[in-house]
Amino acid sequence: MALLGAGFAALVVGLAVQSELRTDLEQQLLNWLQERQDSVEVADTASPLAEDSDDRLAVASPPLLPKQQAAVTQWLSRKYRVAPEPLGALVAEAFAVGAKVRLDPTLILAVMAIESRFNPYAQSPVGAQGLMQVLTRVHTDKYDDYGGTMAAFDPMTNLRVGVKVLQDCIKQAGSVEGGLRLYVGAVTSDGSGYINKVMAEHLRIQSVALGKPMPTSFPIFTAAPAPVEPEPIGSTQTGLLDSPPEASPSSQPVESSADAGLTNS
Repeated sequence: MALLGAGFAALVVGLAVQSELRTDLEQQLLNWLQERQDSVEVADTASPLAEDSDDRLAVASPPLLPKQQAAVTQWLSRKYRVAPEPLGALVAEAFAVGAKVRLDPTLILAVMAIESRFNPYAQSPVGAQGLMQVLTRVHTDKYDDYGGTMAAFDPMTNLRVGVKVLQDCIKQAGSVEGGLRLYVGAVTSDGSGYINKVMAEHLRIQSVALGKPMPTSFPIFTAAPAPVEPEPIGSTQTGLLDSPPEASPSSQPVESSADAGLTNS
């Protein structure tokens, strides 16, 4: 009985010691994991790309977007078979940038849709790259603030540079239609084919944003000549507009920014 009692006491003591050892090991492991996580966070913060990481990994769930942006995101996602989360971030950025430069965000999205179908890695045979198919070699300087020309394949950067190019084109031509003609670099035609595609998609997206019925007919636009024949700011593609323009009477364009009535609510 004495030996049995001594053995039981030894077992109890052993289990207690083992439990304490296990607790100590668990605490050491937790401390190590916490130190490792802290070191990773410090490294990420110190990285020169930390400021851009939010842009490069940006996603926005449609239910969390304002009503207009969520509706546009869902519609574009279904039509172009693009995941709604990254597309939602692009839609939100188009609305934000459009408000800053006073350019209708649905026009920006329409250019993206026609140029690349929302493929951020698209590249044309002549070197137009990214979402808005900007000729990188022509607009190299516009990528200086974003780390160089490889940023052309970063969706947010390409969007911002493309909007700047489009804004310059519209200002130089004096009209949206003329600006689109300069943007696409139409040389052998008046650019009406490209203009009609972009403006028709613009009206569709605008109708979705405003909650209006989808239009079934569209005005036929022709590019108004610029006061002085300008040098193209930089084409985005060639061959698309080489077919003869359709013989159709021109009509007055729908004003993109003033009449859109789009808000971020």
